[in-house]
Amino acid sequence: MIRLNNISLDYDERHILKNVSLTVEKGTTSVILGSSGAGKSTILKVILGLTDIKSGEVFINGKSIYQINEKELLKVRRKIGIVFQGNALFDSLNVRENVSYFLAYENKLSEREINEKVKEMLSFVNLEDTQELYPDQLSGGMKKRIAIARALAAGPEIILFDEPTTGLDPINSKAILELINKLKSLGKTSIVVTHILNDAVFIADNMTVINEGEIVASGSVREILKSDNSFIQKFFYEIFLDNTLFKEN
Repeated sequence: MIRLNNISLDYDERHILKNVSLTVEKGTTSVILGSSGAGKSTILKVILGLTDIKSGEVFINGKSIYQINEKELLKVRRKIGIVFQGNALFDSLNVRENVSYFLAYENKLSEREINEKVKEMLSFVNLEDTQELYPDQLSGGMKKRIAIARALAAGPEIILFDEPTTGLDPINSKAILELINKLKSLGKTSIVVTHILNDAVFIADNMTVINEGEIVASGSVREILKSDNSFIQKFFYEIFLDNTLFKEN
């Protein structure tokens, strides 16, 4: 389980997060929804312990990660996988080498075991025949699926997704969202940052809406969609309006 208690964070006297509290239960998919610059991706950095906080606490499986030493923090991070918005694949490595990169780096598995793990992960993302391809030979959707395979390879309990469908066409976006839903069958806990309402509704067990570093509302998808909060209603209406204008053009 992940729990953030009253997290506040400032950059150059600018408030980035203000008393952010949220809980993510094991085996669920929680979505953090908001516009660009709202503080969504900063929350992922906080969960990883990658940025200093002004106040508050972050607990992962009962451990307060801002109260432990670097060695203990590294152990916690090894239980977390991350899929970056830009995928962060290594251009000079083929798919097999990208997926196995962190497995090989830790040097705990034999070559045969690593190869079997790569095959297993590529099968999970439906890209079994891509091992010898390089990133510049892959489509945007394929790159995203390879990034998911790499994040899963080390067997993390928690997967963080930063804007997983940005820049993808509807077909590839749906494929990525279906993979995120599929992770629950493996018992994985997912936290997904997005500004796309339809994506959030498709995958979320729980949804948190954030604006200017503050949580506006948090709850089930049904609760959020029925909210009478003026900001949420305006935010959802603007998304609907943008989609309508896009379709008309």
